[in-house]
Amino acid sequence: MVDTLTENHHDVIIVGGGNAGFTAAHAATVRGRRVLLLERGPVGMHGGNSYYTAGATRIAHGGLDDLRDALEPDERHERSIVPPYSPAEYAADLAKVTDGRNDPDLTAVLVEESGPTLRWLTRLGLRYRLMYERQAYERPDGSFLFWGGLHVGNVGGGEGLIADHTRIADELGTDVRYGIDVRDLLVSDGRVIGVSAVDPTGEVVEFRAESVILAAGGFEASAELRRKHLGEGWQHAVVRGTPYNTGRMLEAAIAIGADRGGDWSTAHSVQWDAEALDNASNRELTNRLTRQSYPLGIIVNTEGRRFLDEGADFRNYTYAKYGRLILEQPGSVAYQIFDAELRPMLRTEEYDMPGIGVHEADTIADLARSIGVPAGALAETVETFNSSIDTTNMLDPTVKDGRRAHVSPPKSNWASALATPPFFAYPVTCGITFTFGGLRGDSDGRVLRADGTAIPGLLVCGEMLGGLFSGNYPGGSGLAAGIVFGRRAGNIA
Repeated sequence: MVDTLTENHHDVIIVGGGNAGFTAAHAATVRGRRVLLLERGPVGMHGGNSYYTAGATRIAHGGLDDLRDALEPDERHERSIVPPYSPAEYAADLAKVTDGRNDPDLTAVLVEESGPTLRWLTRLGLRYRLMYERQAYERPDGSFLFWGGLHVGNVGGGEGLIADHTRIADELGTDVRYGIDVRDLLVSDGRVIGVSAVDPTGEVVEFRAESVILAAGGFEASAELRRKHLGEGWQHAVVRGTPYNTGRMLEAAIAIGADRGGDWSTAHSVQWDAEALDNASNRELTNRLTRQSYPLGIIVNTEGRRFLDEGADFRNYTYAKYGRLILEQPGSVAYQIFDAELRPMLRTEEYDMPGIGVHEADTIADLARSIGVPAGALAETVETFNSSIDTTNMLDPTVKDGRRAHVSPPKSNWASALATPPFFAYPVTCGITFTFGGLRGDSDGRVLRADGTAIPGLLVCGEMLGGLFSGNYPGGSGLAAGIVFGRRAGNIA
């Protein structure tokens, strides 16, 4: 007979089986702690938001030679230029994209520990590589130049990331259980002593531990909470990732005295295929329903007008905020427009697959009719844009080339005339990734009350830890924060 008390009592309970939760589990397990990881998703729907990512992980490093020991071998390395990316540059990028609203203590830990934490994970068995298809362009001489501070990603993307984490957890002997819907935190004398959950049979069960680490994501999968905290219209956003991040554990922690942390009014949101079937929480296409070659073309709304600067910066620094701007457009839909000269430069993994939303026509007028946009307005937009381009600089997507279109709004870089048929339009809407608001925690992940004191026995990491991001986000810093603060929480649990 199984001793239920022993089976359900552990040293550490982790709620959430994504990148941060698994990292916390590894850190606690290698310390000799008896760890139980509870994942709400059943097998086949597990992995949290991490499964749906491309695996991009932003770390500080000293260039390719510094990275080699952490990367899978690739013959292209000898033809690759990977600029160093210092902790100071990382911190500056975080401050730039958040307008200085990033927590300085959390930022300092992230930028200094991202590289060492990734190397620690590689020693455990996670596999990383250079992201050629997403963060570099092949130049005429056959070399590759990486750009935008984001160079490293997991082998196999998010799916490979979760597969590696799962394998490592199994090798370490971590107890991982799926389909466990944690509902509440158990508290005794002011200390968190476990969780109450519903198991796959519908039975309510309690799990006890000395420490509980919350890694269950934000509230992006709840239309009600999106509308409440992000504002009117956000209930219409498409959920890119897991359908299980409904904010329940955020509310459970707040109910026992946890303070809110970070910006609860903004979220990571991207341009997302508006016409593909099954475009929410798609386990097969995952991140490939994003449309991130937009800096090369123009984006128009359903009135045929541009409304943002597509070339304001490398896409790493703009993509996570442009979903919100599209949500604000009529019908919450926009169209990325390219011509035949630009089309071969688009990301293959996002723009070359069957079943995606795309319209093609030999004239701008026919393209407008295909997408239901006023033909005259779209023609005027394209003609005005084409005639305003400063051609002094050559088009070079590997640098901020200063090739500007002097229109309103301007296009600051990578402006190229849309003149060669056929023309292509990709319909996009707002795809929400995760919410920036979470719980207030210290740099080790201890959950804090409003008075700054820690709630004994309760820690937080991943998207549930608020304070790093606000309004915008540098690409790849979410997975990096997950491993850094997941490891920290696991080290003290």
